[in-house]
Amino acid sequence: MKQILTRLVLTLPVVWLVVSLVFLLIHLVPGDPILQMLGEGATPADIGALRHQYGLDKPLWAQYLSYWNGVLHGDLGSSIRLHDTVAHLIAARYPYTLALTLTALALGLVLALPAGILAAVRRGRLLDQVLSVVSLFGLSVPGLALGPVLILVFSIRLGWLPVSGASPGGAHGGIHWEYLVLPSIAMGASLAAILTRIVRTAMLEELGQDYVRTARAKGLSEAAVVCRHALPNALVPIVTVVGLQFGALLAGAIVTETIFSWPGLGRLVVSAISNRDYALVQGCLLSIGLTYVLVNLLTDVVYRWVNPRMQ
Repeated sequence: MKQILTRLVLTLPVVWLVVSLVFLLIHLVPGDPILQMLGEGATPADIGALRHQYGLDKPLWAQYLSYWNGVLHGDLGSSIRLHDTVAHLIAARYPYTLALTLTALALGLVLALPAGILAAVRRGRLLDQVLSVVSLFGLSVPGLALGPVLILVFSIRLGWLPVSGASPGGAHGGIHWEYLVLPSIAMGASLAAILTRIVRTAMLEELGQDYVRTARAKGLSEAAVVCRHALPNALVPIVTVVGLQFGALLAGAIVTETIFSWPGLGRLVVSAISNRDYALVQGCLLSIGLTYVLVNLLTDVVYRWVNPRMQ
């Protein structure tokens, strides 16, 4: 428990850095959100009044302090374009991105764990070679290219699954599983390929250890040797990669959500960037960044669960 609290304290500077970078980087983006909203025909008085309303007439340091004050109180400001609070907009879209990311992660693990274990056990054989080729193909095809192919084959040609969206009722209809299949495959395929190689490498290292040979000498079955002895010790590098790849999934969700018109944070941040909606872009990026920080903190907890020696 003490180590977890220490790790939590060490996470605080990272949170400060994430908030600061999100605030500063968005102000480096060219363009004026007020002019974008009012148009070129707006009068100076209207521009000044709206700039004062959103606090954009203050010095940068004053805006920074005001932004931190809002973050600490759960107030991320208001969207210039959508005329709603940023917190409300993120709360409405965040479950969609989280559901898509977790589904893609689960799909990657379900495919990679058995594939990596079988490839390690059948090292050098036909199955190992086939799985190596398949994983290489998965690494070579990004979600940006795989998504349209999935839509063309399974939605347009075969008509098995819907093309886009999250439900027949749109963004307010909840999440229906049939709408989740294609985008989760597009996101989870490359993750499954990466994890398959990691699992294979970790298992090969453990299967060559002395304790594995001792377990076999005692007459244990191969399944018991692999699953009860080798796999638990191979989980540490696997957990590390899963924690790191979760951030990649969050970043990839921006592209995937755009392709499949998924009503998550990815589509919201793309729309906010095109509209120069400072507060909304900051809120979306902050939510994604803090989620990644939280996942890394949870990864440390999982470390100690799968490998008690780290305690």
